[in-house]
Amino acid sequence: MNTIIIYGSCYGSTKRYAERLSEITGLKAVFFKDVKSVAGYDRIVYLGALCAGGVMGLKKTVCGLSASQELFVATVGLADPIDAENVNHIRDSLKKQVPASHYDESKIFHLRGAIDYTKLGLKHRIMMKLLYSKVTKIPEAERNAEVRALIATYGKQVDFVNLDTLEPIAQILK
Repeated sequence: MNTIIIYGSCYGSTKRYAERLSEITGLKAVFFKDVKSVAGYDRIVYLGALCAGGVMGLKKTVCGLSASQELFVATVGLADPIDAENVNHIRDSLKKQVPASHYDESKIFHLRGAIDYTKLGLKHRIMMKLLYSKVTKIPEAERNAEVRALIATYGKQVDFVNLDTLEPIAQILK
């Protein structure tokens, strides 16, 4: 099967996962902006950073899929994928980016990323400050796991990347 790994990374966590998956599987990993077309591939493995309610670069990648192509999606973000509420929120966002015909057949994974507030661009720092200001107004009893995590990590450098969590994806690809 002709397979490619495509990734969308803002600050490097997703790129780390993509490069490691490439090493494990021997498949080529390419930044989404460098992919002209996915037409020549039977299987597309897309790793994307969760950013502003979506997955970076995913929509651009999936718009060229045919019905016969297989899609794997791995999201990378700070939200803990063990928490069902986080996963449901992420999957609701995915449904807005992936055509229903492919979403139902896709293999979907969720990985944890990292953040270093000192490396955020101005736009992302402002977005995170506004989000932080908003969520700190939520009463403690009404905060979900994602909100609590955002508050706990705000302004810090945290790294939840665990390259071992790629193993289920690698096993399917082998």
